[in-house]
Amino acid sequence: MPNILSGERADILELLRTHRGFLRYTVQNLTEEQARSRPTKSEFSLSVLIKHVTSVERNWADFIRNGRKFDAYDEAAFAEMAATFQVTEEETLEALLAEYEEVARKTDEIVETVPDLDLSHLLPDAPWSEEKGKRWTIRRVLLHIAAETAQHAGHADIIRETIDGQKTMG
Repeated sequence: MPNILSGERADILELLRTHRGFLRYTVQNLTEEQARSRPTKSEFSLSVLIKHVTSVERNWADFIRNGRKFDAYDEAAFAEMAATFQVTEEETLEALLAEYEEVARKTDEIVETVPDLDLSHLLPDAPWSEEKGKRWTIRRVLLHIAAETAQHAGHADIIRETIDGQKTMG
């Protein structure tokens, strides 16, 4: 019998799933060419957004499980992040969506099984953060994943509307 969640964990799962759904909706029925196109001034394509959000969620889920993987951002960390803004020929929209689905499944499993949402890890030092030595709880990380997904789903909606007029809402 599946685990039936209620309260805060159910709310977090619903938030994550809703915004992931908005993002996935923006790429339905597109060709590879459309998914890779950049019809706005942004460097983002819909494929790039799917890849980037997948990477962001994967990295934060890893942070929840294992803590930070480095003490401070350096050239290697920035290069890894920059790679999420490039889609290779092998990375089809279908493959990107399958990877996103797998990452989402693993994050959902964390929400369902982590013993305490108040557990926290020390964040790596980042140039955009004035506060050093800051910690984030698992709850805060999950809400950040949802916020990041929502922000990029909005970007994706604008790009999709520019391609063919489809809107997620309205």
